[in-house]
Amino acid sequence: MIFQNEREQIIEYGKNLIQSNLTKGTGGNISIFIRDKKLMAITPSGIDYFKLKPEDIIIMDLDGNIVDGTQKPSSECSMHQIFYKNRDDINSVVHVHSTYSTTLACMNWDLPALNYLVAVSGGNNVRCTEYATFGTKELAQNAFEAMKDRYGVFLANHGLLTGAKDLPNAFSKAEEIEFCAELYCRCKSLGQPKILSDEEMNKMVSLFQSYGQVKNSSSR
Repeated sequence: MIFQNEREQIIEYGKNLIQSNLTKGTGGNISIFIRDKKLMAITPSGIDYFKLKPEDIIIMDLDGNIVDGTQKPSSECSMHQIFYKNRDDINSVVHVHSTYSTTLACMNWDLPALNYLVAVSGGNNVRCTEYATFGTKELAQNAFEAMKDRYGVFLANHGLLTGAKDLPNAFSKAEEIEFCAELYCRCKSLGQPKILSDEEMNKMVSLFQSYGQVKNSSSR
């Protein structure tokens, strides 16, 4: 079987999505880009993460053609492909329906810098996209534009998308952004949170380029 390591890693982190309360049921999707082959491994549509087998993970090219696998790929595959086509710093994409990030997405709010951990997004906020129907190229384009110079974005009335150099770091960004989204929702219930300055956040973004990166234990 081709790309067995990548397929197994996707299954591992798919289970982590559920166990970390980053999504429910079969919601969300995960992909890994095998850059030297220009191929993408992605979760199938509508299969329980705990029932996935390596052969269920779909291998596709960036034009949407299935290279290996018999399942139907995630309906959001175009939202993964657009980053692999246009960003050389992203080799994995994670999409989740986590509660607090989705709450802010449903408000069509950006997440400001109420905590230094917002800097894991690559900037001083997490932007929210314009709304578009799930699974459409319009949504993919909206996500790509709103995530320019960032590694995380809220999809309006939908959820959270993150990208990184590998899957462990894309997953970690989703966890950290969800944590900050929860803080923001809780702080807004008490009043107006104090927002960190752009100067401080620029410093944090620089520090996060080398500090706190998750080691990819599955890399070969």
